[in-house]
Amino acid sequence: MTNSPAAPPAAFNVFIDACGMPQRWRGRERFVVLETGFGMGRNFLATWQAWRADPQRCSSLVFIAIQPHPLPNVDLQAVRHEAPNCALAKALLDAWPAPTPNLHRLSFDAGRVQLLLMVAELRDGLAELVAHVDAFFLAGFEPGADSAASAGKVCKAIGRLAAPGATLAATSATPAWMAKLTSAGFAMPSTSVDALRGIAGITRATFAPRFTPRHAPTRLTTSISGNHLPSTGRRALVVGAGLAGCATAWALAEQGWHSRILERCDAIAQEGSGNPAGLFHGIVNAQDGRHARFNRAAALEARAAVQIAVDHHAVSGAARGLLRLESQLDVAAMQAMLAHLGLPSGYVQAVDAPTASRLAGMSLSWPAWFYPGGGWVHPGGLARAFLERAGGQSTLCTGIEVHALNRSATGWRLLDAHGALIDEADVVVLANAGDALRLLGDAGLPMERVRGQISVATASAFGPAHMPQLPQLPIAGSGYLLPALNGQAVFGATAQPGDTDPSVRRADHAANVAQLERLTGVRIVLDVGRITGRTGWRWVTPDRLPVIGAVPDAQGMGTPTQRSRLDQARFVPRLPGLFLFCGLGSRGITWSALGAQTLAALISGAPVPLEASLLDAIDPARFAARRTRHGHHAQRSGAG
Repeated sequence: MTNSPAAPPAAFNVFIDACGMPQRWRGRERFVVLETGFGMGRNFLATWQAWRADPQRCSSLVFIAIQPHPLPNVDLQAVRHEAPNCALAKALLDAWPAPTPNLHRLSFDAGRVQLLLMVAELRDGLAELVAHVDAFFLAGFEPGADSAASAGKVCKAIGRLAAPGATLAATSATPAWMAKLTSAGFAMPSTSVDALRGIAGITRATFAPRFTPRHAPTRLTTSISGNHLPSTGRRALVVGAGLAGCATAWALAEQGWHSRILERCDAIAQEGSGNPAGLFHGIVNAQDGRHARFNRAAALEARAAVQIAVDHHAVSGAARGLLRLESQLDVAAMQAMLAHLGLPSGYVQAVDAPTASRLAGMSLSWPAWFYPGGGWVHPGGLARAFLERAGGQSTLCTGIEVHALNRSATGWRLLDAHGALIDEADVVVLANAGDALRLLGDAGLPMERVRGQISVATASAFGPAHMPQLPQLPIAGSGYLLPALNGQAVFGATAQPGDTDPSVRRADHAANVAQLERLTGVRIVLDVGRITGRTGWRWVTPDRLPVIGAVPDAQGMGTPTQRSRLDQARFVPRLPGLFLFCGLGSRGITWSALGAQTLAALISGAPVPLEASLLDAIDPARFAARRTRHGHHAQRSGAG
């Protein structure tokens, strides 16, 4: 399903015309296009160009494309010389990601244009999308290549994604495929094959379903769609101004929402996001399970956010690579794993110890996973960059502690310690780590508080020789070591569940030094009495994934209409307008950008930049769904 490299760009405007654009996007907040292919990206570039050229365009354009094997950047260079606007083609090439098997979000025109590139087979990719689509480009469609059963599932999936009144334009649609599209809810005109711009064989259709699904995912039905609210009504209250809260303000601003951030400290990023530096990178495991997949998608989004923060917001950091040392596998086994998983070198490489040493600029004893897009950043600086990117659409209020959260007839009320009203809004986001549990009461969220202490050493703290050479790239594994930060060595960290001691302890510095020796394989002489550091707490979940999405409605879970589907997180009833963004553990830098974009999409009704299966994996309702499944299993076992 690819566009021919030799085809003239004008030929691909046929899809724009057939789907009624630009007229259909005028007067709208957002317009969503889905293409069953991407090829050289000509349809995307033509749509983007048409959107830019229309003074009555919608506020934002989202273009979704599904492509199993995207072309490498070098092969896309040809489109730069034939696109109507070479600047757009260059922007696409500059943003082109390593083609890892997941959903990629590419942002253009200050977030007003987004390309969601799903690297997957068509049927699999459609099943993983969470979106309401206004126009479908079935480009390069080859219906004969699929079995009748597969074709039916593809058409049904397209119908599931279609927004009311969605239009469709397809090439090579046979009568059998047209019948299946009709069964999926699309109405064909009496003359469905037209000649547009001299291109024959285009089938057009409009989504006009004669049925309503019996069960709809609650996380979509509880969204406050930006297409149906006046601009004055798109306002959210965000509790917490760490990485999660500041990133949420930025992501909501890109969706046209205003936010007010309430922070109990006197400045942003003073608690869990308060370390002098932190790491971001992906994960590899042999099963490529949901943890690895979510971290991969998040690391790619984090790299873009960090690069913007460093380049345009004067934030300390670098996205030039990270080494994660591997002590269990040899490099041959590591390379075999990557080959089996099909992960590209632009995302991760397996390197031997000499190569790792060369990349680090210091001697290392182990092979390593090299993440070219990983790195380090100052967390507080990244949080500040998120707020600066939100601009005038966010307001920060510090020194305000939310004591209680009450539901009202019109939304949610936030109260102080005296019961006085702080503010109220239709939408509230709790991005305040473990304090969200206090506000929610018994929410059934099994989060644990884990103490961590980092260590910071200057040259004077080392032995009589001198301060050892620090790495050029961050090194992680059993602990971590950062490149020199203002002439200091920053390393750590401890992990102590249930420990509530806020003091910086010499014993923990000693533990960090021992961990550093295991990491580097070098004997280190340090006077722990001359090491400084910082203590903080991370909130983690049992499955080590964040909690992002709408808060479950415990009372609504008992209604007869819901009980049959409660074993699936997406069908658990929700409290309208109340959302969570917490449980980030030690991965706040890696997870904050993608988590915020996902949350903003759920709130506004925009296409979600995360696969449906991964959305299930981070859903706050997953714990309730698991309890339901375990309860059903116990009942069946007892009956037997």
